[in-house]
Parts: sequence; structure tokens; C-alpha cells
Amino acid sequence: MIPILLLPALLAIAPVKEARMELRISAFPNGGPVPRAHTADGADRSPALQWGDPPVGTAAFALIVDDPDAPAGTWVHWVLYDLPGTARSLAEDQPRTTDLPGGAHQGKNSWGRLGWNGPSPPPGKPHRYFFRLRALSAPLGLPAGASRAQVDAAMKGKVLAEGTWMGTYGR
Repeated sequence: MIPILLLPALLAIAPVKEARMELRISAFPNGGPVPRAHTADGADRSPALQWGDPPVGTAAFALIVDDPDAPAGTWVHWVLYDLPGTARSLAEDQPRTTDLPGGAHQGKNSWGRLGWNGPSPPPGKPHRYFFRLRALSAPLGLPAGASRAQVDAAMKGKVLAEGTWMGTYGR
């Protein structure tokens, strides 16, 4: 009888695997090249993103875009958080401001800037750029300008689902 009574407690502490969420970027196919317009070699406009319905209980979204192939280690290109849970898209060319309409905040990327800064790898093999959108059970409540490490720490225990899209770019 005791093991049955312990089951709810054990389930409460067992790690829960997050669900998958559909994420799309119409400017390039998943795994395909990022168009020049979205890079530092072009207009450096953030691409438009669309995503499917998140799990029930989604209160906010967070987006991290990074390049794990950078010579100095993972390079962060965009940190965006507290996007409303009702959002299903993000328009192209988001402003590089602390806050976006709807209450979303932008954090600092690896250049120490707010907002999107597109691919600008050194000459050589193309790099991979991962767009990771996470559905969250609660807003992070961080002020604008938070670092990726601060956002990652604040997301712990709040991620309900993740959608990923990857693009490549080389010089």
C-alpha cells in the first residue's frame, strides 16, 4: 500500500520531457541557407517567424538564436522573452528596442546589443544558426536587457514546449 501512496510524489519530482512545437521561418527552409537580407552582410533584418498552437497553459514565449559553431564558443544573436502566450508569429525586421509591442522584452546578444544581429561568421565553413522558441508556463519577469544566461536560468521549470528551426550561413 505504501508504494501506491508514494507514486504521486515520485511523479511530481520526475523530470517531464517538454513537448515539441511547430516553428517555421518562411525566408529559408529548415537546414537551408539564411538569405543575405537577414545577415550582417545585407540589411540585417530579423526574419519573420510563425508557430503553431502551444500546449495548454502557455503564458509566454522566449526565443534564443545562437551559433554553436563560432570560434569563441556559442555566439548569441538574439534574446527575446515574455512574448505573450497568445502570439503565433513575429514580423520581420523587429526593432532593436528594449521592449516590443505586447510586452515582450529583448535581451543582450553576444555583441552586448539589444535585438537581432544576424549571421556574420568568419570566412570558412558555413555556421549553423538555431532558432529556439520555447513555450513557457509563466512570463520570466526579467527586465529588458537580460543576458542569455539570465533568461536560461529564469526559464528553468517553466518550459512546456520547444520549436526549433536551423539555418546556415557562410562567407
